[in-house]
Formats: sequence, C-alpha cells, structure tokens
Amino acid sequence: MIEAIFRLRANGTDVRTEVVAGLTTFLTMSYILFVNPAILSSTGMDKGAVFVATCLAAAIGSGVMAFVANWPVGMAPGMGLNAFFAFVVVGAMGYSWQQALGAVFISGVVFLALTITGIRAWLIGGIPTSLRSAIVAGIGLFLAIIAMSSAGIVVAHPATKITLGNMHEPSVLYAILGFFIIAILDALKVRGAILIGILSVTVLATLLGSNTFAGIFAAPPSLAPTFLQMDVVGALKSGLLSVILVFVLVEVFDATGTLIGVARAAGLVRADGSSNLGRALFADSTAIIVGSVLGTSSTTAYIESAAGVQAGGRTGLTALVIALLFLAALFISPLAGSVPAYATAPALLYVAALMMREFKEIRWDDVTESVPAALTALAMPFTYSIANGLAFGFISYVLLKALTGKAKTLHPATCVVAVLFLVKFAYF
Repeated sequence: MIEAIFRLRANGTDVRTEVVAGLTTFLTMSYILFVNPAILSSTGMDKGAVFVATCLAAAIGSGVMAFVANWPVGMAPGMGLNAFFAFVVVGAMGYSWQQALGAVFISGVVFLALTITGIRAWLIGGIPTSLRSAIVAGIGLFLAIIAMSSAGIVVAHPATKITLGNMHEPSVLYAILGFFIIAILDALKVRGAILIGILSVTVLATLLGSNTFAGIFAAPPSLAPTFLQMDVVGALKSGLLSVILVFVLVEVFDATGTLIGVARAAGLVRADGSSNLGRALFADSTAIIVGSVLGTSSTTAYIESAAGVQAGGRTGLTALVIALLFLAALFISPLAGSVPAYATAPALLYVAALMMREFKEIRWDDVTESVPAALTALAMPFTYSIANGLAFGFISYVLLKALTGKAKTLHPATCVVAVLFLVKFAYF
C-alpha cells in the first residue's frame, strides 16, 4: 500500500530512508513548537491552545503535502508572519487577534484562488528577483529586532530610539549563550541545532533557578480558546485590507521559493521542467486556511525540509512521518510551556541571520534594482512593519524604472502591487 501511494521505487528510495528523512526534518523544524506559542500568546491568545493549533496545523499541512503532492516537505506556522501577526497587526495596529486570524483565513482563500486560476504563476513571474530577495532579508531584519528586544539585548531609549540593554541581566546572558550554541552546532552540521539550543538554555535556566519547570508529558490542552475564533467580517475593515495583501504576497513568494528549492534539491523537477508544484502549492494554501480555523498564523512550507532531502527523503512518506511526529508532540505541552522567551529569542535571531544571505542575490550595480531592494529591507524593521517595507519597495521600484527610461522592463504584476500600496497610503 505504501509503495502504491508514494511510489518509493520509482523515486529511488525505501521506507527506512523516508522515515529517517522525516525524523531529520522534524528535528530541524520542531523549534516552532516552542517559538510560535511564545510569539502568538503575546497577543492574549491562550498559549496552550496555540501550542495545540501549531501541532495540528503542522500535522494536517504536512499530511496534505504527503498525499496530494507526494513531496518530502514539512509544513508548520511560518516564522516572520507570526511575528507580523503578533507584534504589528495586533500589537502596533491595535486589531484583535480574532481579526488577525480572520485576515489569515482570507489570505489563505485568496492564495488558494490564485493557485487554482494560475494568477500565482503570473505574480511570481512578474516580481523582480531583487525585490524577492529583499523581502526575505527584510523579514530577517524584522525578526532580529524582535528577538533582541524580547531577550533584552536592545531596549527603548528616549533620545536614540533604541540602545544596548543591561548586559548583566540573566535573560540577556542566557539568550547570548543560546545563540552561540545554535550557531556552533549548526556550523558543525548537527541535526536539530535550533531545538537543542532552545532546550539547553531552558534546562540551564531551570537548574540555576531562573525558570520554572512544569514537566514534560500531559494530555493536550484545550483547543477551544482559539478554535473557530477568526473574525472574518472584522478582517474586511479597510485597515486590514493591506494586511491581507501582505499575508498573500509573502505567502506566495515564501512558499513558492521554498517549494522550488526543496524540489530541485530532491530532483523532483523533471527534465522537461514539469513538477507537482501546483499540487504542492494547493497543499500550502489549504494549510493556511486550516491553521487559521485552528487558531494560528499562516502555515507554510519549511526550508528545513532540505535537511530531510539531504538524508534521502524523496516522497510524501517523509512528510507523513513529519505529520505523525507533530501529532505525537501534542503530549509535550508542559515542556513547551516551560520554555522562557529568552530561550526562543536566540532561535529567532539565528533564523534572522540565515535570512540575511538573500542580500547577495540583489543586483547592487544597478541603482534601479538596489535602491528599492534596500528600502524594502530597511523599512521593515525601522517602521516595524513588513507591509511598509513591501510598499516602499514596490512603489520606489516602479517610479525609478519609469523615470529612468526603463518602463518597458516593468512587469504588469509589479505595477499592480505598487498601485495597490499607493491606494492604501492615499485613502487608508
């Protein structure tokens, strides 16, 4: 039955290899079990319910990926958009977390429609590479300032806006230690480096009396506080329309880039260039909708799936193993609740550092490419908004190209997005 469903022999793999690959990917991405509840609970969402929603969204998303696309890709709530959800949409803009969940739900429906109709391919083909890279790097900078703030490494200052925090604070020292544990282990190619870093800091802080340990195993908490709590009507308010646009754009770029990268690494793109990308994107958009219903921010494909591919994963059986492991993780909620913010902050900061690598893809020798890209990346942390970064980037890109005689190089998709952001600034 497994052979019939996943076509193992045709893909040059076997059950043992797929199981090992699934375990490998799970270890590299399971840090989200601790990070996502910590971030979303800052909005007032029940931390236990978010933990359950994270597990279930990851399990369902990975399961759909396994059976619909037959790709070795793990799914879970994505980094970056969860921070945008919590710290910008709810924290800075003042919307309720229910309205934010409604925006995620609508973005998932839109993403699904874009995928089915083929508009997604039109959008992807029309967005310049420099802006795509700048979006990833900018989200990394946004994550970095959030991570350093939650760890106390940077703090508010009336004159300079931000400044260095108290480096003698235990939380700061724990966060710095955790960051270097993760970086060193990852450099040494140790599987699950981020997870090991989070747990190491948690254990050390508990042993030294800085943290309270609540145990490891227990029955899953209730999902009721977040289940079906999305406010779809409230999300259709004018101010949230730009938020929905941001969710859609980042989901489109992030998911597509991740899936294509993993597919190429696994040799899943056939000689004629065809693949199951359409089915994989269908799975991705479905997972976004399901996650919002359960009570979590946008669910997406994880680039950490490349670790499983490196271990030999080639089919959806790898994704199915990931799904089953996330279901098993439902029973470790006390451990997730014991992880302090200064233990998850290093994970955020390290992910941010890795995202900085995208800067090398920008054409720095062309001002009409590099300046909009730089504005995109810089505006995200400095205005504390992914939306503003996208707006600055797209608008400046179109203006610079149009006013320097390069209007013919502009793709209609880029112009459409720029106009949408102009309308947002003008009327909302």
